Amino acid sequence: MRSWGREGRQKSPLRRKKSEYLPFPALPARRAMKHLLAVLLLVTFSATAATPEDFTVRAAAGKGSFTLKEARGKFVAIHFLLKTECPLCLKHTRDYFTKAPTLPNAVQLFLKPDSDNEIEAWAAKLPAEDLAKNPIYRDPYAKLAKAFDIPDGYKFHGQVVHYPATVLIGPDGKEVFRHVGKSNSDRLSFEALAAKVAELSK
Repeated sequence: MRSWGREGRQKSPLRRKKSEYLPFPALPARRAMKHLLAVLLLVTFSATAATPEDFTVRAAAGKGSFTLKEARGKFVAIHFLLKTECPLCLKHTRDYFTKAPTLPNAVQLFLKPDSDNEIEAWAAKLPAEDLAKNPIYRDPYAKLAKAFDIPDGYKFHGQVVHYPATVLIGPDGKEVFRHVGKSNSDRLSFEALAAKVAELSK
C-alpha cells in the first residue's frame, strides 16, 4: 500500500529519516564519536596486547629471584600488589600464604613496586616462616605491571598507582586468566583462584 503525506504526495524513500536506515537509534555526534573511539581502542588492545613470555624478578634485599620459564608445567599466579603501605595487601597476602599449600600446582608470585627497604619494612609484618617460602619480589617502577597492561591511574595514599590485579599464567607459560580490581578491596580470593585453576586443569 502506498504511503501519502498530508499534502497528498507520495513519500519518497529518499526522504526517510536517517534513523530509519540505522540498526540503532541515532546518537548525538559527540556521543557517537566517543562510542566509536572506545570500540576502536578495544579492538586495538585485543589485537596488540601480548603478555611477556618470560621475565625475572628479584626478591627484596637480594634474597633470591624468580624466572617465569623455570616454573613451566605449573600455574603461576602473579599478584600485583599496591605501592606504599597497604593493610589490605597484607591481609590478602597472609590469606594466600595460609592456603597456598592446598594448591601445589600453582606458584604464588607477589610483586610490589616499592624500594627494597620499603618492601622489607612492609613484609616484616608477615609470618617469617611463610615469607621464607614465598618472598615478596620487587617490580621496580611497576615495569612488569606495565608490560602486562595492568591499568594505571588508581589514586591511593596520595599517589597514582596501578590497580590491584592477579594474572594467572598457565603451565605452557601463557596467560589464561586475569582479575583487575576496581579498588583496593576488590581482590581475587584464594578460593576463586583455586576454582579457576581446577576449571582450567580439566
